Amino acid sequence: MARTLFDKIWDTHVVAELGEGWALLHIDRVLLHDLSGARALSEVAELGHALARPELVFATPDHAVSTAPGRTGETFAGGARTLAGLRKRAAETGIRLYDLGQPGNGIVHVMAPELAIVLPGLTLVCGDSHTCTNGGVGALAFGIGASELTHVLATQTLMQRRPRNMRIRFEGSLPPGVTAKDMILHAIGRYGTAAGTGFAVEYAGSAVRALPLEARLTLCNLSIELGAKMGLVAPDETTFDFIAGREFAPRARAWDAALADWHALPSDAEAHFDLDHRIEASGVAPQVTWGTSPEQVVAVTEAVPPPRNPGDRAALDYMGLEAGRPIAGTKVDWVFIGSCTNSRLSDLRDAAAVLGERRVAPGVTAWVVPGSETVKREAEAEGLHRRFLEAGFEWREPGCSLCVAANGEAVPAGARSVSTSNRNFVGRQGTGARTHLASPAMAAAAALAGVITDVREWP
Repeated sequence: MARTLFDKIWDTHVVAELGEGWALLHIDRVLLHDLSGARALSEVAELGHALARPELVFATPDHAVSTAPGRTGETFAGGARTLAGLRKRAAETGIRLYDLGQPGNGIVHVMAPELAIVLPGLTLVCGDSHTCTNGGVGALAFGIGASELTHVLATQTLMQRRPRNMRIRFEGSLPPGVTAKDMILHAIGRYGTAAGTGFAVEYAGSAVRALPLEARLTLCNLSIELGAKMGLVAPDETTFDFIAGREFAPRARAWDAALADWHALPSDAEAHFDLDHRIEASGVAPQVTWGTSPEQVVAVTEAVPPPRNPGDRAALDYMGLEAGRPIAGTKVDWVFIGSCTNSRLSDLRDAAAVLGERRVAPGVTAWVVPGSETVKREAEAEGLHRRFLEAGFEWREPGCSLCVAANGEAVPAGARSVSTSNRNFVGRQGTGARTHLASPAMAAAAALAGVITDVREWP
């Protein structure tokens, strides 16, 4: 019977069928961050359990740490206690902790692929909704709640209801200046933020196959904004080349055996999808959100649409925008390049290429926050940090930073930000902050222009 990529991974991880669509799954990897990790580890101990497989648990501080240059774990006082708790519990349980300043430290969904903690065909969970990012390597990765995290740590299993299969095919070639961020924002704008509810989404088609691995991670990152817990891209030679030689990648004979398994993972030609969407890649333009939901998005060449419902009207009021006016030309106060969506080396290269020798427009505050210690060091080895600094950006330490404003870092009330992150919710980047989501290249262009602008006009 023909099966999808999702079906193949799910079926090989079922420990027991529980009825009514529920199954007990084996979980291959667990990621912990500072906001939820210490609490979950403590709860396991309080219940009288030991960790089932501590060697399969990986932790890193990212959410509640300062990204100020030269920061320590105490720079942001509000996160110092959670970090201290994570360090203490990691030492007690023997799990791997990638601490501040160490190779491997960074945003949890950036460091996991770069270390090959996540591999094709594995199941991976974390107490964070953007765990779906890791599906870009062909894994079944998803975010879970606090009690579920405790259960996984104690048993290495998890009860889950089997989702249905959806495929979104991007066929053809992307136009110049269009990125994976634009692809997924376009899809969310077309289908809505509830379209993926109850589905595992596979991204496919010639335009997806042409994407480098890091761009596939970006594509999967916003699956949760589509309403889906899980997003996947079938592994191929691009995936294998990315993984080869990384810290936790299989080696020698184990590599050959892994490749044989991974080659069998892509969806069978006759596999059934409950929903199957097709998008012409040539019709996708650089995207920018105008409202307070990722589905409130337009091409940068378009106007802010008229409100269709009370939610749209509230979003326009909050964002201080007028329907019918072009989104391009909207004044910008802040630019943020970072987050688990767009803070990898390729993202920083894209942004730096737009900057050239130009400088940030007067009145714009611009930050670059690398996604991991490894990204930071590699970018500095290439001299990217100098280009950003000379252009007027702040070059900061790895962390979630302005994506979530849970770390003492926030966009001021009323200020307008162009951000490479994944959520433009009310208050997401700070109380009263106004957020426009866009790609790194679009964000860099906005920093130069001082307004939202089409990156294709900036050679």
